[in-house]
Amino acid sequence: MKIAEGLEMLELPMVARGNEMIIHPVVVYGENSCVLVDTGMPNCYQAIVNSLDQAGIPAEGLHAVILTHQDIDHVGSLPHFLARARQPLDVYAHADDKRAIDGEVPLLKLPPEMSSAILQSLPPKERSEYEHAFSSKTGPNVNRVVTDGEVLPFGGGLRVIHTPGHTPGHISLYHEASRTLIAGDAMIVENGELKGPRPQVTPDMDEAIRSLKKLTVLPIEIVICYHGGVFKGDVKKRLEELAASVK
Repeated sequence: MKIAEGLEMLELPMVARGNEMIIHPVVVYGENSCVLVDTGMPNCYQAIVNSLDQAGIPAEGLHAVILTHQDIDHVGSLPHFLARARQPLDVYAHADDKRAIDGEVPLLKLPPEMSSAILQSLPPKERSEYEHAFSSKTGPNVNRVVTDGEVLPFGGGLRVIHTPGHTPGHISLYHEASRTLIAGDAMIVENGELKGPRPQVTPDMDEAIRSLKKLTVLPIEIVICYHGGVFKGDVKKRLEELAASVK
């Protein structure tokens, strides 16, 4: 779905923990850049490539990946993009989630038994790519560490906002040209309503709500949530309501 010039939201069906859902990675692209924000589960690589092709965005032109945070449904297909890229990929993430994405420490919310089950469900080639990428012996996956307030040179300017709580290194991205917030899991859209992150998968809910205060100063007109998709409306008012709910 085209959100604005140079901004495409993908809609991918996915199964996680036995639950069917739709996730929404985002592509920011222009004449000289093509950047994927989040990569889905380990079995999402081909679905993302197919979605890019359908949108008229050639996957071989992809030259960077931005990860909003370390959760498996956001980093899962990173190994396959790294292994099959025609050119070296820059991978952007916040320092506080970098070690997990690099395989130096376990992913915060992925129990060992679930990690094993995911690996066993993959075909041999994909399993090998996954194991290689998340081995601390193979070198870092993240080669571009982002900081709060930094403006990345994509889509006319993509501002990084550190929004911890859901994970320590969670970031949101503000696409200045279209006044669109790529929220990752900092918020969700449920039954058309913009809500804060899901408490059951957010270790520090108070911190996650405090993080939303940073967003109230931005002139946001559109929000893209990884879970739930697009929200349009009085974003500022809704963010202020959510931020006011912190204890």
